Amino acid sequence: MAASMCRTLRIFNQPAGPGLKCVASLLEVQLAQPVVIPVRTKKRYFIPPSVSIKSRSLEEQEAAVRAAGVVARQQYIERPINISCTAGIVDPYIPPEGDARLSTLSKEGLKQRTEQLRQSAASQLAFRKIKDHDSEFSSKGFAVKAQEIFIEAHAALTEFNKEKLHSLVTERCYPEMVRGNRYKTLRWRFIESLEPPRVVHARCPDMVSKGNMYGQVTVRMHSRQTLAIYDRFGRLMLGDEEEPRDVLEYLVMERHLINPYGCWRLHGKIVPAWAPPKDPIIKTVMIPGPKLKPEEEFESLNYEVPNPEAVQWHK
Repeated sequence: MAASMCRTLRIFNQPAGPGLKCVASLLEVQLAQPVVIPVRTKKRYFIPPSVSIKSRSLEEQEAAVRAAGVVARQQYIERPINISCTAGIVDPYIPPEGDARLSTLSKEGLKQRTEQLRQSAASQLAFRKIKDHDSEFSSKGFAVKAQEIFIEAHAALTEFNKEKLHSLVTERCYPEMVRGNRYKTLRWRFIESLEPPRVVHARCPDMVSKGNMYGQVTVRMHSRQTLAIYDRFGRLMLGDEEEPRDVLEYLVMERHLINPYGCWRLHGKIVPAWAPPKDPIIKTVMIPGPKLKPEEEFESLNYEVPNPEAVQWHK
């Protein structure tokens, strides 16, 4: 491009000969002056914004865009939803403080039992709605079925069987169960039930439209279990395989009632505010050692590993 521009300018800048001057004097024609033709050699893909655009409001910027004839695409703030399950626990059950510790013969135990009977009025109405869509539902038999679903779901979790786990838990509960389990080994075992499982709470909420009903049933389960979690190096992080512990849990089971092919699945757990804190997780960290020369060996240095400093772990 630069060579062609030089040839063009040389043609216009050539000195006029004597014959050309004579012809120009006879014809009284003025010779053309040198012409410079601007040529864009590179396209600009970025046009810097104007200086005053920052001081404009959003309405003024939209008006300027419309005046320039540019059609601005409308932005929709949306998020996908799943209608096969609800997004949370509706009207969650509040476990009484000291559950599984107080005797029903004591004064406080009798007060808690009376409060449970008073709150069960709303659950009776929910049971009627559930039986309208599920004729085989019964509060006594459902507690045993919920416990079987709980055991199968945790067994599938330890085996990392995703297909079976999806059929036993809802889409809300699945990410909560598998989050943080990558590169870890889980050892879980259900030993026995200390008390028979029983239904303590039930609700039938609507979602999206009236009549699109979901059934949520809370089951109280007091059992003995073992749990051990190993990291990717095979070191124990939490629990013990040989030490059984008593566990009191409140399971929330859910089903899409108007779906004829729906089934009861684990939806979540209710952790009471008075529950004791969980045991801390033991994490494996790397402690940097001394820099060795090519002819040195670590065993010959008698190096003492210093105690690691306290580290605040964040999720």
